[in-house]
Amino acid sequence: MEWETEIVMVARSVVAALLGGLIGWQRQSRGSRAGIRTFAAVSLGACTFGLVSLYASGNTDSTRIAAQVVSGVGFLGAGVILRHRGRVVGLTTAATLWSAAAVGLAIAYGMYILGTLNALIMFLFLAAAPVLKKHGSSEGGKTEEGE
Repeated sequence: MEWETEIVMVARSVVAALLGGLIGWQRQSRGSRAGIRTFAAVSLGACTFGLVSLYASGNTDSTRIAAQVVSGVGFLGAGVILRHRGRVVGLTTAATLWSAAAVGLAIAYGMYILGTLNALIMFLFLAAAPVLKKHGSSEGGKTEEGE
Protein backbone atom coordinates (compact mmCIF):
# COMPACT_ATOMS: atom_id res chain seq x y z
CA MET A 1 0.00 0.00 0.00
CA GLU A 2 1.29 3.44 -0.88
CA TRP A 3 2.04 5.86 1.94
CA GLU A 4 -0.26 8.51 0.43
CA THR A 5 -3.16 6.10 0.79
CA GLU A 6 -2.22 5.37 4.38
CA ILE A 7 -2.06 9.09 5.20
CA VAL A 8 -5.60 9.48 3.82
CA MET A 9 -6.68 6.52 5.96
CA VAL A 10 -5.12 8.09 9.07
CA ALA A 11 -6.81 11.43 8.31
CA ARG A 12 -10.16 9.70 7.93
CA SER A 13 -9.63 7.87 11.23
CA VAL A 14 -8.79 11.10 13.05
CA VAL A 15 -11.85 12.88 11.64
CA ALA A 16 -14.10 9.94 12.61
CA ALA A 17 -12.69 9.84 16.15
CA LEU A 18 -13.08 13.60 16.59
CA LEU A 19 -16.67 13.60 15.35
CA GLY A 20 -17.53 10.62 17.55
CA GLY A 21 -15.87 12.39 20.46
CA LEU A 22 -17.98 15.49 19.81
CA ILE A 23 -21.16 13.44 20.09
CA GLY A 24 -19.77 11.71 23.18
CA TRP A 25 -18.88 15.02 24.79
CA GLN A 26 -22.50 16.10 24.53
CA ARG A 27 -23.71 12.83 26.06
CA GLN A 28 -21.14 13.02 28.85
CA SER A 29 -22.12 16.61 29.64
CA ARG A 30 -25.71 15.37 30.17
CA GLY A 31 -24.65 12.67 32.63
CA SER A 32 -24.53 9.65 30.33
CA ARG A 33 -22.04 6.97 31.32
CA ALA A 34 -21.20 6.50 27.66
CA GLY A 35 -19.20 9.62 26.86
CA ILE A 36 -16.29 10.91 24.81
CA ARG A 37 -14.20 7.75 24.91
CA THR A 38 -17.08 5.41 24.10
CA PHE A 39 -18.40 7.40 21.16
CA ALA A 40 -14.95 8.18 19.77
CA ALA A 41 -14.12 4.46 19.99
CA VAL A 42 -17.32 3.40 18.21
CA SER A 43 -16.85 5.95 15.44
CA LEU A 44 -13.14 5.14 15.07
CA GLY A 45 -13.80 1.40 15.11
CA ALA A 46 -16.51 1.69 12.47
CA CYS A 47 -14.19 3.84 10.37
CA THR A 48 -11.38 1.32 10.69
CA PHE A 49 -13.65 -1.55 9.67
CA GLY A 50 -14.85 0.53 6.75
CA LEU A 51 -11.30 1.33 5.67
CA VAL A 52 -10.24 -2.29 5.93
CA SER A 53 -13.19 -3.35 3.82
CA LEU A 54 -12.59 -0.57 1.31
CA TYR A 55 -8.89 -1.27 0.85
CA ALA A 56 -8.84 -5.03 1.40
CA SER A 57 -7.04 -6.76 -1.39
CA GLY A 58 -8.64 -9.49 -3.37
CA ASN A 59 -12.13 -10.18 -4.49
CA THR A 60 -14.09 -8.82 -1.51
CA ASP A 61 -17.44 -7.09 -1.17
CA SER A 62 -16.86 -4.03 1.01
CA THR A 63 -20.56 -3.77 1.88
CA ARG A 64 -20.44 -7.05 3.81
CA ILE A 65 -18.14 -5.65 6.49
CA ALA A 66 -20.15 -2.41 6.67
CA ALA A 67 -23.31 -4.46 7.23
CA GLN A 68 -21.63 -6.34 10.05
CA VAL A 69 -20.63 -3.04 11.69
CA VAL A 70 -24.31 -2.06 11.73
CA SER A 71 -25.27 -5.40 13.30
CA GLY A 72 -22.42 -5.36 15.79
CA VAL A 73 -23.12 -1.86 17.01
CA GLY A 74 -26.80 -2.76 17.26
CA PHE A 75 -25.81 -5.58 19.59
CA LEU A 76 -23.64 -3.18 21.60
CA GLY A 77 -26.55 -0.74 21.81
CA ALA A 78 -28.89 -3.47 23.01
CA GLY A 79 -26.55 -3.95 25.95
CA VAL A 80 -27.05 -0.39 27.17
CA ILE A 81 -30.86 -0.47 27.13
CA LEU A 82 -32.22 -1.32 30.58
CA ARG A 83 -35.53 -1.36 32.39
CA HIS A 84 -35.27 0.25 35.81
CA ARG A 85 -38.24 0.83 38.15
CA GLY A 86 -40.75 0.85 35.32
CA ARG A 87 -38.65 3.17 33.17
CA VAL A 88 -36.60 2.41 30.10
CA VAL A 89 -33.11 3.89 30.15
CA GLY A 90 -30.39 3.80 27.56
CA LEU A 91 -32.45 4.22 24.38
CA THR A 92 -30.86 7.54 23.46
CA THR A 93 -27.39 6.20 24.19
CA ALA A 94 -28.01 3.11 22.07
CA ALA A 95 -29.36 5.13 19.14
CA THR A 96 -26.52 7.63 19.39
CA LEU A 97 -23.90 4.85 19.45
CA TRP A 98 -25.46 3.48 16.28
CA SER A 99 -25.35 6.92 14.68
CA ALA A 100 -21.70 7.38 15.72
CA ALA A 101 -20.90 4.15 13.89
CA ALA A 102 -22.62 5.55 10.81
CA VAL A 103 -20.44 8.67 11.09
CA GLY A 104 -17.34 6.47 11.21
CA LEU A 105 -18.40 4.44 8.16
CA ALA A 106 -19.26 7.58 6.19
CA ILE A 107 -15.84 9.06 6.91
CA ALA A 108 -14.16 5.74 6.04
CA TYR A 109 -15.74 5.84 2.60
CA GLY A 110 -14.63 9.45 2.07
CA MET A 111 -18.05 10.99 2.66
CA TYR A 112 -16.75 13.84 4.82
CA ILE A 113 -19.74 16.14 4.36
CA LEU A 114 -22.27 13.39 5.13
CA GLY A 115 -20.34 12.19 8.19
CA THR A 116 -19.77 15.69 9.53
CA LEU A 117 -23.38 16.74 9.00
CA ASN A 118 -24.60 13.52 10.66
CA ALA A 119 -22.43 14.27 13.71
CA LEU A 120 -23.55 17.90 13.87
CA ILE A 121 -27.23 17.01 13.49
CA MET A 122 -26.95 14.43 16.28
CA PHE A 123 -25.11 16.94 18.47
CA LEU A 124 -27.80 19.58 17.89
CA PHE A 125 -30.69 17.19 18.55
CA LEU A 126 -29.04 15.92 21.72
CA ALA A 127 -28.30 19.47 22.89
CA ALA A 128 -31.88 20.60 22.14
CA ALA A 129 -33.51 17.70 23.99
CA PRO A 130 -33.46 19.31 27.46
CA VAL A 131 -34.92 22.54 26.04
CA LEU A 132 -37.70 20.64 24.26
CA LYS A 133 -38.39 18.62 27.40
CA LYS A 134 -38.87 21.83 29.41
CA HIS A 135 -41.48 22.99 26.91
CA GLY A 136 -43.52 19.80 27.20
CA SER A 137 -42.27 17.95 24.15
CA SER A 138 -41.86 14.24 24.82
CA GLU A 139 -41.00 11.15 22.84
CA GLY A 140 -44.07 9.40 24.20
CA GLY A 141 -42.76 6.78 26.60
CA LYS A 142 -41.40 6.75 30.08
CA THR A 143 -37.72 7.45 29.74
CA GLU A 144 -35.13 8.81 32.07
CA GLU A 145 -32.84 11.74 31.25
CA GLY A 146 -29.14 11.11 31.67
CA GLU A 147 -29.18 7.77 29.97
